[in-house]
Amino acid sequence: MIMISSKGRYALRVMTYLAVNADREFVPLKEIAEAESISLKYLESIARMLSKEHYIEGTSGRGGGYHLTRKPEAYKVGDILRLTEGTLAPVSCLKDNAEPCGRAELCCTLPVWQGLSNVITDYLDNMTLADVAGKGRFDE
Repeated sequence: MIMISSKGRYALRVMTYLAVNADREFVPLKEIAEAESISLKYLESIARMLSKEHYIEGTSGRGGGYHLTRKPEAYKVGDILRLTEGTLAPVSCLKDNAEPCGRAELCCTLPVWQGLSNVITDYLDNMTLADVAGKGRFDE
């Protein structure tokens, strides 16, 4: 079954914390680490990755920290997780760069995996960071 790594879970938690605190100019990473009970060192590597892809930006020094580069509504949870996980495909044959499967035409389970992949993608791509942070409307 699809398992989201700790990197993916923590990245979503960092982004959510920043969304909840979007009214602040910068939020220190140490504060996030303490509030979310995540190792500061591990969080630094996640922040670098998010910063490199322009999901967040940071500044160092007094009053430094990180903030979102866009409004929370502009981030899809699926995009955040694809950044950290590489893929959300439930089986290897559905990964973006998968080698063509010689059994695809004969595979009676392929529609099951395609359907599951569609459900996962639709669910995560229709949920924004604002939804997760409680700043948007999310019913299901």
